[in-house]
Amino acid sequence: MKFLLDENIKIELLKFLKTKGFDVVFKPKGLTNGELAELSKAEQRILVSNDRHFADSSKFSKEKIFSVVWLRIPQNKPEQLLISFSELLEKTKPEYFEGKLICLYEGKFVISKLI
Repeated sequence: MKFLLDENIKIELLKFLKTKGFDVVFKPKGLTNGELAELSKAEQRILVSNDRHFADSSKFSKEKIFSVVWLRIPQNKPEQLLISFSELLEKTKPEYFEGKLICLYEGKFVISKLI
């Protein structure tokens, strides 16, 4: 799996994913949200963001974005973020991500299809 981290994501998640052997990059500077979605689709990267608008399938459908993990964990809880992300990775398979919106909360996640 490959990940694309939005600019609002804590550096701890980047380091965590790299130690687990994942291909992970931060959002290139200067990209709009639409360009970020296109990059996600073109490179088949799972976009990880705190931004609610990426959870809106009317704006970011499965034709426009590969996959989204929408973080619903407060920014001041990086330890909880790593625990919850680790659980997500342990309880899912790579094929669960494509075309999906995954809402990640403290201690749980909800997977739905992008429309």
